[in-house]
This record gives sequence, C-alpha cells and structure tokens, in this order.
Amino acid sequence: MEEQTALFICVENACRSLMAESMFNRNPAIGWRAISAGTRPSAVPNPRTERMLRELGLELPPHPPQLLTDEMMATSKVVVTMGCLDSASCPAKLKVIRVRDWALPDPAKLDDAGFRRVRRQLEAHVEGLRRELVLGDRRRAALAETR
Repeated sequence: MEEQTALFICVENACRSLMAESMFNRNPAIGWRAISAGTRPSAVPNPRTERMLRELGLELPPHPPQLLTDEMMATSKVVVTMGCLDSASCPAKLKVIRVRDWALPDPAKLDDAGFRRVRRQLEAHVEGLRRELVLGDRRRAALAETR
C-alpha cells in the first residue's frame, strides 16, 4: 500500500500546522503520514510551539518552517488549512482546490491560555481526521473483500 499524505498549511508554519503535523504523526492511520508547510514560512517555529507540544509529550517536527510547494499540494491526499485563506497570505491555487479549513485563530497572538485553547481544538480536529481516515480505509478494505 502506498503511503498517503495529509498536508497541514498555515501562513508561517510556525504554530498550528507544525502542531497538527506532530499530533497526526503521533498515531497516524495505517499508511498515512502528515507534513506541514506555510505560504510565507517564518525562519523558526514560534517559541511557545515546542513548549506547548512538550506538554502533550510531543516534539516539534524534524524540519524548520518550510515553504508550501506545488509538489506538496499535488501529492497530498488530504489538504487542511488553519483558517488562513485570506488574499494577502494565500496563493490563489488554494482557493480553487478542495481543502478543509479548520478556521483556528493564530495562537501566536494569544496568551498561553489562548494558545492551549487553540491546541485543544487542533487536537480534536486531528483526532477526528485520523478516525475518518481509519474508517475510510476499513470501508475500502471491506468493499475489496466483497469483490
């Protein structure tokens, strides 16, 4: 089975998308992995992102904030944005392809309690996506057995 990719996108790839990648890859659906990128990536992750992930027993992904590429878009089975589809920061192609937008506030602009609130919302979304992918794989396997 070929590995499928879930792509998490935000503007800077410094908070939300990095956390989503780490959360997803902690316990991915079989045959899946996550990557993340930004439309205008920052030089380094937000300083609180690593601390907030450590509180959950997670680590930052092994890459610095990285630029979203056409290849990432073309090879990802699921594309999720974090509520950053504004004209100033989002390439037009994201507005015309099928993406899921979780509409999460940017935690970099919030205090620690707000950052944790966004992190909890993100955890719930990531877990829901993982369950959806597992169920989809089970349905496809069941259909294949009946053929």
